[in-house]
Amino acid sequence: MNELLTVLRKNVREYGMYIALAAIMAVFTILSHGVFISSRNIANLLNQTGYIAVLAVGMTLVIVIRHIDLSVGFLSGFLGAIAAISLTQWHWPVWLCILFVLVLGTCAGLLTALPVASLGIPAFVASLAGWLIYRGALMLVTAATGTIIIPNESFNALGNGYIPDLFASETFLPGLHKTTLLLGAIAIVVFIAGQFADRRRKLQYKFEVLSGGLFVAKLVFMSVVLGFITWILAGYNGMSWTIVIMLAVVLIYDFITRRTVIGRHIYAVGGNPEAAELSGINVKNITFAVFGSMGFLAALSGILFTARLKSATPQAGTLFEMDAIAAAYIGGVSAAGGIGSISGSLVGALVYMSLMNGMNLLGTDISLQYVIRGLVLLLAVIFDVMTRKRKA
Repeated sequence: MNELLTVLRKNVREYGMYIALAAIMAVFTILSHGVFISSRNIANLLNQTGYIAVLAVGMTLVIVIRHIDLSVGFLSGFLGAIAAISLTQWHWPVWLCILFVLVLGTCAGLLTALPVASLGIPAFVASLAGWLIYRGALMLVTAATGTIIIPNESFNALGNGYIPDLFASETFLPGLHKTTLLLGAIAIVVFIAGQFADRRRKLQYKFEVLSGGLFVAKLVFMSVVLGFITWILAGYNGMSWTIVIMLAVVLIYDFITRRTVIGRHIYAVGGNPEAAELSGINVKNITFAVFGSMGFLAALSGILFTARLKSATPQAGTLFEMDAIAAAYIGGVSAAGGIGSISGSLVGALVYMSLMNGMNLLGTDISLQYVIRGLVLLLAVIFDVMTRKRKA
């Protein structure tokens, strides 16, 4: 027990958000008499989290390099409207529509980075200009028609569809989505194998690791959590395409940040831009790469949100950037830069959206919801400052 408390104290930033997520889920499960943890609501919660989690991944990297991007909310809404127009008015195929929107998003991110990287203009100002431009652009493209309904089922499946059950059978585990169960089992095996590989690497370089007992306890606990979530999802249509896309983004960006040179350069720039420049890292290129990535993910978020609504609206993207920033901070990214993880941004998005979902289930007044969301964000930033002071 003493060792466990010591580990929690040393890694309070990493484990704090998991504890917060578990506490929020437990409270809302009790208050809603079990409705919160039902298969239908958990599936709905994860689908709601998808487009915010995708944005939070990109925002995490932007904050890590000591910048901010306020333009991504309305950029997401504007690009969702472009997707709707290309499908309904230009009659493009779905694959071309998606490719076009993703390329546009990447270009928009690079344009935001241009004054920041080349002229030294604060990212707050450059992205605020983008916020205004994309807000106006969204209103312009939807002015003639208002809400644009999308009848294309293939596109709408990205936000509402579920992966097919390749092993459908009413004789074995009736009522459960077998493909989801299989994917969950594979995820548990991959997680355990990855943890063992990571432990071997740390021991090889003589880094500190958990004791054997705590390591096994961690594996068992996480396996039970993954298995429980898989079982719940399997009880209601299985895993959605939104969840698949969200997890793919998290895994790819997690690999990039932890296993590649550009990932190490991003954290080096966030830790100390001047020292990074002196060590040979091209800070300007890193800034372009991170903002370009943010634009790409804003486009993907817009696609997911538009597909979920099956339409594009003039209000799409409102406050998305604030939700993404809140999720990133709750997930452990530091306001001072240089600290933050992709997996943390996913958990932060889950914490934030669980809070919203639970309050909606309880019928909490919308004005009070905004107050609570603001307090949660404030607490996350205070937590970041306090933990940094303790380490100093």
